[in-house]
Amino acid sequence: MKQGVPSYGKIWQVSYPIILSLLAQNIINVIDTAFLGRVGEVELGASAIAGLFYIAVFMLGFGFSTGTQIMIARRNGEKKFKQIGSIFDQSSYFFLLLGILIFIFIYFLGALVLKQIVSSDNIFQASKAYLEVRVWGIFFAFGNLAFRALFVGVTKTKSLVYSAMIMAITNIIFDYLLIFGHYGFPQMGIAGAALASVIAEAVSFVFFIFYARVKLDVKKYQLFRFPKVDLVIIRNTLSISTYIMLQYFLSIATWFSFFAIIEQMGERPLAVSNIIRSIYMVLVIPIMGLSTATSSLISNAIGEGFVNDVMSIINRIVKISLLSVIPFIILIWLIPKQLIRVYTNNPNLIADSISSLYVISGAILVYSISMIVFNGVSGTANTKTALAIEITTLIFYLSFLYWVVILKNVDVAVAWISEYIYMSGLGLLSYWYLLKGNWRLKKI
Repeated sequence: MKQGVPSYGKIWQVSYPIILSLLAQNIINVIDTAFLGRVGEVELGASAIAGLFYIAVFMLGFGFSTGTQIMIARRNGEKKFKQIGSIFDQSSYFFLLLGILIFIFIYFLGALVLKQIVSSDNIFQASKAYLEVRVWGIFFAFGNLAFRALFVGVTKTKSLVYSAMIMAITNIIFDYLLIFGHYGFPQMGIAGAALASVIAEAVSFVFFIFYARVKLDVKKYQLFRFPKVDLVIIRNTLSISTYIMLQYFLSIATWFSFFAIIEQMGERPLAVSNIIRSIYMVLVIPIMGLSTATSSLISNAIGEGFVNDVMSIINRIVKISLLSVIPFIILIWLIPKQLIRVYTNNPNLIADSISSLYVISGAILVYSISMIVFNGVSGTANTKTALAIEITTLIFYLSFLYWVVILKNVDVAVAWISEYIYMSGLGLLSYWYLLKGNWRLKKI
C-alpha cells in the first residue's frame, strides 16, 4: 500500500460513523414520511414540497460546512492544529448570520414562493403549515453543521453517531406525540412533524456542545475562544465554500423542481415520488457517508503532501461503495412491496409505487460511483470546478424532466429515469477533470 493511500480499514474507520449518523438522521425522514403517510396523501405530498424547500436553503449552510471541513482537514493534515479552532470559531459567526438571513427569508417570503409553484390549494396550505414551524430549527441545524465540519475534518467522527441517534430517538418520540396528539399533547398533524424535527435538532446541538468540551483537546485545537470577527479567515473559508454552497443549493433546488413538476401531475404521483425519494435516500446512505469521507481523506492527503495518491484513494473508496449498495439493490427486487409498506398501508399507492422503485435500483449503482468521484473533486478544493460540473449536469437533468413530464405527460416512473442522466453526467465529468485538470496546483 502506498504511504499516502489509507487502508480499507482506515477508510471504513472514518466512514462508518458518518454512515451511521446519516442513517439515524434519515430515520427522521422515514418516520416523518411513515407517520404522515397514515395521515393522508395531501400531508405526504406537502411534506415533500415544504421539506425540500427548507432543505434547499439549508444546503447553503451545508455547503459552507463542507468548505469549513475541507479547510480543517487540510490544516489537520499539515499539523497546524491551533488554526483549527480559529476556523471553527469564525465559521460559527458566519453560520449565525446566515441563519438569521435564511430565517427572515423563509418566515416572511416562503409562503409567497410556494404559492407561485404549487397548484393544489390543499398541498399549499399543508406545506405552509409545515414550513412556518420548521424554520425555527435553522439555528440549531447550523450549529450542528459547524460541529460536524469540526469532527469530520479532524477525522474523529464517532460523535456523529451519538448525535444522530439522539436526534432520531427524540424525533420519533415527538412525532408520535405531536402528529397524532397522544398523551395529552396537541394533535398538530403535519405541523407536529415540523415541531418534532426542531426539537430533535435542538437536543442534538446541546449534545455536541458537551461532547466537544469533554472529548476533544480544546487546548490543542484552540477551540471555543470566540475572538472578534476575523474577516480574513471567513473570506478564505468562503473562497472554497461559496461554490459548494451554490452547488448544494442548486442540487436540492433541482430536487425541489422535480417535485414541483411532479405536483403538476396530481396528488397521487407526488405521494408516490415522496415515498420513492425517502427509500432512495435511505438506501444510498453508505454512499453519502463514503463520499463525505472522500473529501476529508483527500484534503488530508494533499495537506500531508501525497498529491499523487489522490486517484488511488478514490479508486479504493469506489470499490467499497459499489460493494455497499449491491445488497440494497437485491432487496428492492426481492421485497418491493414490503419496503413501500413502511410508508403507507394504501394498497393502490403501494401498487403505483413499485415501478418507480425498480427504476431507482439501477440509479443507485451509478450513484455509488459518481458521488465518490465527484466528492474527490471537492476534496481537492477546486470547488469552482465542482460547481461547473453540477450546473452542466443539472441542465441536462431538468431538460429531460421537462420533456418527459410536461411535454410528453409520461408515467411517474419514467420521470425517475432522470436520475441516470444526473448521476452519469456528474461521474463522467468529474472523472475527466481528475484525470486531465490542473487541480494539483490548488493551494488553500
